[in-house]
This record gives sequence, C-alpha cells and structure tokens, in this order.
Amino acid sequence: MSETVNVTFVADDDVRTAVTVATGSHLLDASREAELEVIATCGGRGRCRSCRTKVLRGAVPPPTIMDEVQLGPDEVHEGFRLSCQTRAIADCEIMLAPPTSEGGHKLLGSEGDITGRTGIDLDSGVVKHLVTAKIPTEEHEQTSDIEEILTAIGGDGPGTMAMDLLRDLPEVLRKEKGTVTVTTFNGTIIDIEPGDTTAHKYGLAFDIGTTSIVGSLVDLNTGEQLAAMGDVNPQAVYGGDLMSRLAFAQFSPQSLRKLRSRVVKAVSDQIKEGCDEAGIDPAHVYKVVVVGNTAMHHIFLGIDPTYVGLAPYSPTMRNAIELPSAELLLKVIPRARVCFLPIVAGFVGADTMGAVLATRIDESDEIRVVVDIGTNGEVVMGRRGKLMACSAPAGPALEGAQIRHGMRGAVGAIEKVEIGDDVTCDVIGNAPPIGICGSGLIDAVAKMLDAGVLHPSGRFHLKDRETLPPKLAMRLIAGGTGKGEFVLARADESGKDEDITLTQVDIRQLQLAKGAIYAGVLMLQRIMEVPDDDIAEVQMAGGFGNYINIESAVRIHLLPALPLEKITYVGNAAALGAQMALVSERERNRANDIAREIEHVSLAARPDFQDIFMEALCFPGDENVELLASAQTG
Repeated sequence: MSETVNVTFVADDDVRTAVTVATGSHLLDASREAELEVIATCGGRGRCRSCRTKVLRGAVPPPTIMDEVQLGPDEVHEGFRLSCQTRAIADCEIMLAPPTSEGGHKLLGSEGDITGRTGIDLDSGVVKHLVTAKIPTEEHEQTSDIEEILTAIGGDGPGTMAMDLLRDLPEVLRKEKGTVTVTTFNGTIIDIEPGDTTAHKYGLAFDIGTTSIVGSLVDLNTGEQLAAMGDVNPQAVYGGDLMSRLAFAQFSPQSLRKLRSRVVKAVSDQIKEGCDEAGIDPAHVYKVVVVGNTAMHHIFLGIDPTYVGLAPYSPTMRNAIELPSAELLLKVIPRARVCFLPIVAGFVGADTMGAVLATRIDESDEIRVVVDIGTNGEVVMGRRGKLMACSAPAGPALEGAQIRHGMRGAVGAIEKVEIGDDVTCDVIGNAPPIGICGSGLIDAVAKMLDAGVLHPSGRFHLKDRETLPPKLAMRLIAGGTGKGEFVLARADESGKDEDITLTQVDIRQLQLAKGAIYAGVLMLQRIMEVPDDDIAEVQMAGGFGNYINIESAVRIHLLPALPLEKITYVGNAAALGAQMALVSERERNRANDIAREIEHVSLAARPDFQDIFMEALCFPGDENVELLASAQTG
C-alpha cells in the first residue's frame, strides 16, 4: 500500500482542491490540510452531521457505526460519510456538503448610553491633555522633547512608553509649534498627536463566547454606544463546544495558533466594521475590555489552554491583566490598551465577572441567581457578602448543534412552537423552515410534554400514539433508527425538501444540556441551603437566554419551578459588564475585588453531583425523579 494518497475535494460550485496526505488520514484532516472550511461541530467525534461528505470516486472503508447513527442507512447507501470517521485508503474524489445557509443571526448585544442605563460615573482612565509644550531652543538647556511634554501635562514620568511614540515625537512636537494632545491611560502616556484631538476618545468592549463574538464601540467622552458588532465565532469549524476546541489545541502549538488567528482576525474585522460605521479613525481607540470564558480568554492571549481542559481544570492565570494592543496582534488599533477582567476559577471565566458587574448581584440583600445560558453555562447564586459560582457545561445543543436539524438563531430557524390538535411553528424571518434553533427546541419539547407526545423520562410515546389527536399521531413516526421522530414541518412546507424533525437522540441531547444547567442551580441551592421560596429572582443572561420562552424553560426544568414573575431576562450581561468596565475604572477595579470573594464550586468533585444530575436530566412528572427526590430527603 502506498504511503500517501491523493484526495480531491469538489465543492458545490465544482471547484476542485487536491491534496496529498498520509494513507489512513481522516478526510476531515485532509480537508484542513487543503485549507478548506469543513465544519466539525462535535470536534470530530462522530456525534453530529456537520462534516458529512459524499464519496464520488475511489475506495473508502465501510461505514462506521457513527456513520450509520448520524446519517442513517439511506444516506450511507448513497455514499455519504462523516469526514471525521472516514479514512483515505486510496486516491478518491469527495464532494463537500454545502454549508447550511444561516443568514441574519440573532446576536444580542446592548445599546444606548451605558452610563445612563447603569447609573455609573464616566471614568474610563483615558485622559486627553491639550497642552503647548516648550520646544527646546538653546543648546545649553539640559532638557528633551519628552521632558517638556511631561512638564506641560504635570506628569512625573512617562511610565512604559512605546518606542514608536518616541520615534515620532520630534516631528509631532514641532508640527503645530508645540501644541499637542497627549493621551494617557491611568497616568501612562499612550499617544501624542499634533493639534487638538480631545474630541476623539473611543473604546471597545468584546464578549468572546464559544458560539459568538459580540462587540461595541463607545465614545469615552459621553458613554454613548456608536456601533454594535456581532458574528459567530469562526473557531466553530474546529468544534461547537469548548472541550472539542480544547482537544484540538491539546499539546499542539500549531493548532493553538490556528484557533488564535481566527479569533484575532474576527475581532480585528469587527473593529474595522465598527469604526467604519461610526466614521472614526481606529487610531483614536485607546481602551478595550475583553470578557470570555476561560478557554476563550487563554486562546485569545495565545496561552496553551491544554490544562484548562484536564482535571483539575486549572487556568494559567486568574488575575486581571492589561496589555498594549501590539502584543495581541491587534494592529488596527495601534494605541489601545487591552484589559481582561479576572477569572474566578476553572471554567468560571471573565464573562461571569462581566455578568456579576452588570446584574450587581453582589449588592443584593436577597438571594438572587444569575444563569448564563450558553455552550458553557455559568450559575452564580447569593447576595451581598456571599456569592457562589459553578460552571455548567451544557454543550452546543442549545445553540442548535448536535441536533439533527439544529441550527443557530438565523433566518429559517423554528424559534417557537405551538401544539394543539396539530403543530404550528414560528420561523425567524417568516421564511420556510430549514431547521430549529435552541429557543425553538426548548419550546417544542415543552409543548410535546404537554401534548403527551413525550414521556417525562424523555421517551417518545410511540406505543400510545393512537391516544393522540390524529394529526399529531401522524407526525410521530418510528424513524430511521426505530427510536422515534416527531415531524415539526413536513417536506412540502420546509425550505430544504425534507421533513424537519426532532429525533429521540435530539431529545437526549437537550436533556444533557438542560440537565447540566439545572444541576448547577440545584447544587448551589443545596450547598447554600436555599429552598426555591427563598430565591427572590432568577436572572437569565446571555445572548441566547434572552430568546427563551420562560414558561417553556420552567416546564422542562431548565430553570427552577418558580413563579414566572421571579424569572427575568437581563440580556447579554457579560457584554454589558465589559462595557461598564470600559467606561468606568471603578467598575473594572470592583471586578477584581469581587473575583477574590466568589467561592467556586466544582460540580464534578461533589460526591452527590451524580444523583443531582440524574434528577436534573428528567422532565417534571417523571416518577423516577419523585422516587429519587424522596430518597434523598429521607
């Protein structure tokens, strides 16, 4: 057998890309070698369909069990395979499945005057001094350009000053006969410009999430948001959840560089987009605040995240840091200082600190809960003087990944479901449905439970479907795996000529996701001895959380069974917290103090976590849950 084989990838526009790889390489690795973007939402573990391909020519091994499970016998018979499971054993020609078109994503940011909405004082730490410095004229004067600048602004020393500023200083000082604008950040000179530029002082805040990246451009003179940016995180090609990306980067500097370059480019592109929209010069951006979970934080900084993904999940650093933009390869904003909020511990990252700042849970006199619902969920519970936090790794199912017809919240996604005698779906953009997003998934399962389509254990009522209304009974089918499927939209109604269904595997994926978050809430309640009645409020945070139907979230036990008026949306709290730290150094310093006070709870290290997680997996009404609960209380 030859040591290498030739793999030719054919795109849907008939563009061909050939690559030579070692015999036995997975087709997914071959596509990356060819620098083709083949999405692998599950990180190449055969747990989704995103990397499916079709073998056009050449021999490949027989289908694996994961091929059969994810694609079904019909697609496998037609030559479809999962590229992460299929090895290249001979020269072959492979057709790449076209990516799902997901335009018009719903990405939640925040708007308006930040100081007006939050009541904080404007104190970004960025100060512009308009001065006229003396230009040395006499040979006997023992002075220098920079000393005259410092004298003019009343400073004691330049601190750490960039060499490019010093190199440009002779010309800058003399261009307007000594009149210059000196910009400082917390007393350190970061820019010197000829003339008066005091009106131009801007900052950026970014929430770098596993699924999406959201940014905002802010006028630091007024606190007004000038532009909002957002897009999906381009690292998703290497996996939809954190552990997939950590596995990709594990002990591999080359893979880490790939992940980092993608996020740095995405942030740079958003900066250009925001500055173009607002009509400002990126050189006048002086402060950036970044939040994100621990893995995103480390990857953006270029720190090996391997040990974040291995027990005991220890971060390389937890403290807040401040770096010049050049060290982070953000060349588009050459004068900026980039500030990262602190990490609490493990996977409770800087985004959680942003959410705490925004919700002010640390100042509450009553017990409150902040639940950040996303791929990597976090739960914070407590009040003034006592806060506890845990990470709830929900995975990407709530973002539509690893769901057979799942997709992000974009045009064509089912986002709301009503079930009576039949099914009615609301679709984003009022377009024909092409899939279902997380909010639609939660809504659909809640309504399926109410309609009797689902048993509280999560099983389809296949054997009892004759008790359902006729139209619903016709939608509940055995499916290709024999485990059951429920048709939400028939092929003639959909936008891709096939039924949009929820499978038994999809329901299990939702149970794992919602079970992780609910178990986090239950565990903190148990440790802090907080019954439901003592919770004054549950605040749902995150760009995704804002679109969830609260009643449905309670119905499936994603959230505790509290009165609905006790559950509120707080929007993208992490992004708002980043904006607060951007416009207020007091808030940024407050985050450091709070991070040292929050007690981190490692769920996996708790001996009772397995029982709580099993309880959280099931839907309300399951007799197994009731028996388990009574056993625990007894």
